[in-house]
Amino acid sequence: MNQKAQGKRRILVVDDHPMMRQGLAQLIGNEPDLAACCQAESAAQALEQVAARKPDLVLVDLSLPDKNGLELIKDLQAMHPGLPVLVFSMHEESVYVERVLRAGGRGYIMKQEGGKQLLHAIRQVLSGQIYVSERMSAKILEIFSGRRAEVSDSPVELLTDREFEIFQLIGGGMGTRDIAQHLHLSVKTVEVHRANIKRKLKLKSGADLVRYAIRWEEARHPS
Repeated sequence: MNQKAQGKRRILVVDDHPMMRQGLAQLIGNEPDLAACCQAESAAQALEQVAARKPDLVLVDLSLPDKNGLELIKDLQAMHPGLPVLVFSMHEESVYVERVLRAGGRGYIMKQEGGKQLLHAIRQVLSGQIYVSERMSAKILEIFSGRRAEVSDSPVELLTDREFEIFQLIGGGMGTRDIAQHLHLSVKTVEVHRANIKRKLKLKSGADLVRYAIRWEEARHPS
């Protein structure tokens, strides 16, 4: 593999679905200038592979079994500053793209965009540019040039990445203990986050928070 990959830009594919990883590796491997040098199914494996294989770019899904993809991006930037990370996710771009870029990611593409657009995004990020969809580019320019209005479009945007993660899990029907176990946090820590979320969203009770989170999740994923 190393001989074949000589002269090619090397990509680490991080996704917890084996068929998706294989498909992405094959797509990338068919290109004359790219190679899928390694794969990982979790954040921990991704960090190991980056240290061992030194890829030129990490292609990562946000939904990983051991850690949120945003946290992985922050870890990668802390340990390997400047390493390009491109998010390839089923999650709605408008919800995550700002968080990904602030965490140190260099681009965001939704899985529904398909292989041709993904290869374009990979090459754009490898060339030192940021990749987002056309419809998001104006918003991103606003955000990072400081011209954005002080008032957020949604109070949910005021949440930190960890608070946002917990908010989504609440909307998915998980209780405090389940969330603590899922995120490897103490119950006390989750309770503090829940209190902060309630304050930022101006909600009076835990029941109000659950209802708000469920409605928000349903609006994002209509059946």
